[in-house]
Amino acid sequence: MKIIVITAISTVVMMVSGFYMLGFHLPPGPLVVAQGKDDHPQEQLWTCGMHPWIITKESGLCPICNMDLVVKAAASDRQDEKKSGERKIIYWRAPMDPMEIYKAPGKSKMGMDLTPVYEDELIGGVEVTVDPVTRQNMGIRTELVEKNILNHTIRTYGHITYDETRTAQVSPKVDGWVEVLHVNFTGEAVEKGEPLLEIYSPQLLSAQEEYLSVYRSLKKGRQTQNTGFLESSRRRLSYFDVAETEIEALEASGQVSKTVRIRSPFSGVVTLNRAIQGGYVKAGTPLYTISDLSRVWVEAHIYEYELDQVRVGQEAEMSLHYLPGKIYGGKITFIYPYLQEKTRDVVIRLEFENPLMALKPQMYGDVYIKTGGIDTGTIISSESVIRSGERNVVFVAREGGKFTPREVSLGTSLDHGKVQVLTGVAPGELVVTSGQFLLDSESKLQEAVKKMMDVTQEPSPSPPDDADDFFEDMK
Repeated sequence: MKIIVITAISTVVMMVSGFYMLGFHLPPGPLVVAQGKDDHPQEQLWTCGMHPWIITKESGLCPICNMDLVVKAAASDRQDEKKSGERKIIYWRAPMDPMEIYKAPGKSKMGMDLTPVYEDELIGGVEVTVDPVTRQNMGIRTELVEKNILNHTIRTYGHITYDETRTAQVSPKVDGWVEVLHVNFTGEAVEKGEPLLEIYSPQLLSAQEEYLSVYRSLKKGRQTQNTGFLESSRRRLSYFDVAETEIEALEASGQVSKTVRIRSPFSGVVTLNRAIQGGYVKAGTPLYTISDLSRVWVEAHIYEYELDQVRVGQEAEMSLHYLPGKIYGGKITFIYPYLQEKTRDVVIRLEFENPLMALKPQMYGDVYIKTGGIDTGTIISSESVIRSGERNVVFVAREGGKFTPREVSLGTSLDHGKVQVLTGVAPGELVVTSGQFLLDSESKLQEAVKKMMDVTQEPSPSPPDDADDFFEDMK
């Protein structure tokens, strides 16, 4: 043991002599090269952060790099620190330049005191600590994470169309010629039972004569099998769409009419007119299409990922561009079971009452479908989420000005700029809603610094082996 100590002392003496020969001067005070168990543990020692084998009993400058010496912690102090659970300093950095890193405290290139970076701040490599003044300058705002009802409104477009259950065609059931037109243009409104046209048909003429003959016979008191035949003749006229009023007029006049009136089956608007006065028509030819517009359909388009949010019976609203401020209320009555091939969306059918005829077919409107009101979940502001494409991150505010990034899983986008969070944060926590991008930049910078730096590497306890390494360290 004595031989090892003597050898070490001789080596240090030779190094010191070399320093003086090269023009370096040690600060006042003895140079300590080793400390055994019997040394004074309470004696204050100083060392160089860049050359830890330089140890003195007084402060001053390092004889190699001229940096200020720093206080050297005793081994017992380090053990007490670990036992007491105090925070461990990993490295020191310049307050104005996070990339300027040192292993020991001291001054930065700008002459400012270095700030410590603790081990618990490097958990994940991204936690950020910001003092109150800087938070004010950065404009950092926070918001409480809450659990509430998931209110979501689907905003889409829709076009108005006819109610197919209130649309009908008028077609003659006999061949004939159109003698008189009572409705002769498209768009005309008609009432139920109103005459549309008068048609001449040999079939209708013979049916009238047959009925009138039986009717006259019964009227003269011939009570034979003619009663059943009269009912059969009357039914035949009704099958040809001859109205009861026309049959009663036939009985009252006792004369066969050349033409028979075809009347509207219900009230509505003529959306198709193919009847031409004097034209010949065959049985089954559609002459009129009549639609009742007192109730209309709206076909709205939604994306396939929104299908699970809609159901039959949900309330919906619609606004039109030509009537700003007017909101119409309706409900979903049908969801089509297939996707549109070209647009890759799903059509849902809504019904709206239209008593004033303000909703006109082929109009486009803005549709709002309210899908929430039942389920609850964790909600945060959508602006608090940093979306990188691969992951979603929020910054959670902690005590002491700390901000910790959390990766979150998002659910449905909600109304009023909110978004549902599935995992990552809990109700009652504070998330940053403004200034989080500056925190993210600082966080990524700290993470990059940690990756660039091997925090587990200890400084070499021995001086350079040769002159080349010595001068390399001086640089």
